[in-house]
Amino acid sequence: MKQAKTLKSEELKAVLAYVATRKHAIRDRAIVITSFLSGMRAHELASLRLGDVVGEGGRLRDEINLEASQTKGRHARRVFINVKLKKELGNYVKNACADCKPSDPLFRSQKRRAFNANTMCQLFLGIYKSCGIRGASSHSGRRTFITNLASKSVSVRVLAVLAGHSSISTTQRYIDVHDGLLRNAVELA
Repeated sequence: MKQAKTLKSEELKAVLAYVATRKHAIRDRAIVITSFLSGMRAHELASLRLGDVVGEGGRLRDEINLEASQTKGRHARRVFINVKLKKELGNYVKNACADCKPSDPLFRSQKRRAFNANTMCQLFLGIYKSCGIRGASSHSGRRTFITNLASKSVSVRVLAVLAGHSSISTTQRYIDVHDGLLRNAVELA
């Protein structure tokens, strides 16, 4: 089975430029950025509720606690929110979720309902197709997230925990070995 394409920074910039032109630009940008900065699966993104991201007093959380029902392996896990993602989510919540309750979907469809996993996947496919990026799918953000961290010498064990994998061999298959990664490796010698 062919793996989803990992995106180069120029391709991600092109994706973000394209989503800026869309009707639901703020939402779509937040979805794409969340995928690339958290490594969450489409199913996990679709299952998020506002209360998963925003805590008491309207403060953004430092981590998202995914319940077992929200994950592929049915194992609860934590997703850490870095500074860049927190800024993006803060902007999104401020502009798109002012009238939302904590139990409402974080990302809402045009009909103001939660996405399901399939419609979230279709959203990504449509965006990548419109940008002319072949081989990309809803899993591209996840693979890019893991590959980028691997290129910064983050250990595979840490990557496995961040990805929610129970086996590091699964995580190793996500890492896209490319020239930049190889160059970085030989510079360590």
